[in-house]
Amino acid sequence: MTFVERIKEALIQGQEGDVRRLAEEGLAAGIGASDLLNNGLVAGMEIVGERFRTREIFLPDVLLAARAMHAGLDVIKPRLEGPAAPPRGTVIIGTVEGDLHDIGKNLVGIMLRGSGFEVVDLGHSVSPSAFVSTAKDRNAHVVGMSALLTTTMPVMGKVVAGLKEAGLGHVKTIIGGAPVSEAFARQIGADGYGYDAARAVEMIRGWIG
Repeated sequence: MTFVERIKEALIQGQEGDVRRLAEEGLAAGIGASDLLNNGLVAGMEIVGERFRTREIFLPDVLLAARAMHAGLDVIKPRLEGPAAPPRGTVIIGTVEGDLHDIGKNLVGIMLRGSGFEVVDLGHSVSPSAFVSTAKDRNAHVVGMSALLTTTMPVMGKVVAGLKEAGLGHVKTIIGGAPVSEAFARQIGADGYGYDAARAVEMIRGWIG
């Protein structure tokens, strides 16, 4: 088994110490940082995401894998040169204004980073104007919104409308959270609905590739 395959397997198993050690040994052996990143860490997190989607593993397993991924990133980041590992795209995420629930949103962020995306997490109770201005400033590809309360769902529609009014109609929008649905996504003009974190990440990966 190669270093890259070993680091991928260690990440899938959530073995933080092994991932860090293998990353260090791989670099010392002359393996490229981008190879370790893309074919080791990112490939491993993609498998973790798929297994989470199919319910083979659960949230604690994803969090362990994410910790292992960050341990590996800490080692190889200094060796990555600008063009060697460009992000797949930029995704803005946040829980909409008036809502504080962010567990699902945080999980989406973890899994997106593990898939090689740049993630800008605006936190909770985010206003429509903050979503729009950040999407513009960061040249975002996707804006993802989460809500738990039915009373905050209309804010999602305001974000979608605000993006279009700002000339950002090309930015994809995806919504998620317990009270929302695919029908509601269509109603407000959002591009997608993620019924769980794994599905949301899968959809975003399909848009950006």
